Amino acid sequence: MRINQLLLSGATACAIFFGGTVSADEVTIASWGGSYQEAQSKALFKPVEKALGITIKEESYKGIGQVRTKVAAGSVPWDIIDTGSGGGARGCAEEILIPLDYSMIDTSNFVADTQLSCCVGTIVFATVMAWNTDTYGDNGPQSWADFWDAEKFPGTRAIRGKMHGMLEPALMADGVPADEVYSVLDSEEGINRALDKIRELKPHVAVWWSSGAQHAQLMKDGEVDLSTGWNGRFDVAIADGGNLKYTYSQGLQDYDCFGIPKGAPNPDLAMSVIAEMSKAEYQADIPQYITYGPTNTLAYETGKIDETLAASLPSHPDNASQLLPISQEWYAKWEKMASEMYTDMMTE
Repeated sequence: MRINQLLLSGATACAIFFGGTVSADEVTIASWGGSYQEAQSKALFKPVEKALGITIKEESYKGIGQVRTKVAAGSVPWDIIDTGSGGGARGCAEEILIPLDYSMIDTSNFVADTQLSCCVGTIVFATVMAWNTDTYGDNGPQSWADFWDAEKFPGTRAIRGKMHGMLEPALMADGVPADEVYSVLDSEEGINRALDKIRELKPHVAVWWSSGAQHAQLMKDGEVDLSTGWNGRFDVAIADGGNLKYTYSQGLQDYDCFGIPKGAPNPDLAMSVIAEMSKAEYQADIPQYITYGPTNTLAYETGKIDETLAASLPSHPDNASQLLPISQEWYAKWEKMASEMYTDMMTE
């Protein structure tokens, strides 16, 4: 039997969408493309599709801003979106993502602080600094102050073209201790301090990257000497023959989460799909395809994640101890203003 017959007694046979119909046993998930979405497809989407006897369609999208536009227009094409934690926090605050039913979605064994009222964690990752080993050998930067130091580490940089995950490194490069970063950022003055530090780096920034696939490819191809980016994407580039390394030192611990946009064609079925994807048996498969940690800690008890693999993940204690957890409270409060200020700084 179909999952909507088993679990969704209130679901209708079809939903009207763009003048056509969307089957009630079908959901569309939008994620970020590239090696990350390929890993999700293998670990989550295909197995859950089979287990529940439904159809899961996949698309790529550009982030929470695109969801905002679709919701405002009343033309939401996705049932589930994968977003960064900051985007999730904004989605909750703006009510463009609907509240999740945590009586269905079991998060009792999740990593702390990896869920929001409208977005539940799917992977733990780290924003780190990577370097080209052809340029620096094994002796790459070990702090954000090193990353900013163009005399000690001459060469081109790639940094993110969005504010998320860039202000914190800038302040640490400016000498702010990790445990004081969000206190300093909790004012327009503190945000400007971080932006001023990025302005210092701008002459050495060759690329403002816009996706994980892009920053990984830049490093793999040797087009830049240093880059910020996500550990799992860099690991894929290394596995593909790229001459690069990265460090967890002073990295940012973050997570991606699944949410349901307001106006989604099949929100009831989407809730059931998210509940299934949150189970340990599926989450344990994610690190087999990309080195991001599961949010469901029971995944480590399934026997699928061996000790060597576990030690490489950002949620491993030896790595997590070096990371600054992202503050969702800060992003919910300041992201809109800080993003606008960051964009202005980039285009000066």
